[in-house]
Amino acid sequence: MTTTQHGTNHAEATIEAIPDLPVVRITRDFEATPEQIVRAHTDPDLFVQWIGPNGMDVRIDRWVTGTGGSYRYCCSRDGEEFWFYGSFHYVGSGRLVQTFTWEGMPEGVSLETMTFEDLGLGRTRMVSTAVVETLEARDGMLASGMEVGINEGYAKLDGLLAAGAL
Repeated sequence: MTTTQHGTNHAEATIEAIPDLPVVRITRDFEATPEQIVRAHTDPDLFVQWIGPNGMDVRIDRWVTGTGGSYRYCCSRDGEEFWFYGSFHYVGSGRLVQTFTWEGMPEGVSLETMTFEDLGLGRTRMVSTAVVETLEARDGMLASGMEVGINEGYAKLDGLLAAGAL
């Protein structure tokens, strides 16, 4: 599955299922350094400004950045709340490993590894690989509409980067 944002100036996110494996891979290029993109994913004050689809309010319940830390946050819209939580297993230069769980399905834990490749000239390629328990869980994840939140969220991050917020 590949998604694009037609009619915008934003980069394209590629979202794909790895055949015969319970894995989803997301690839996205940014006009930013790897350090800026890592910071966008680990600084709660920045994270709430870009994560998720447009029109969602995001608030942090708990956020301890760094290897061994954890997080919990809520995305809400029109009185409906969606809670997420996880642990930072590794936070380092060029790599972030974390778990991610939607509280609506607490048995569905995803292990995510994000790498941030310096492409030169202030550009970074982020590759996020999420491993889930089963092929059915992977397919449900892909069918959830996640591409909207990913593309709209990263478009907001592009705006923060362009405005010099990172």
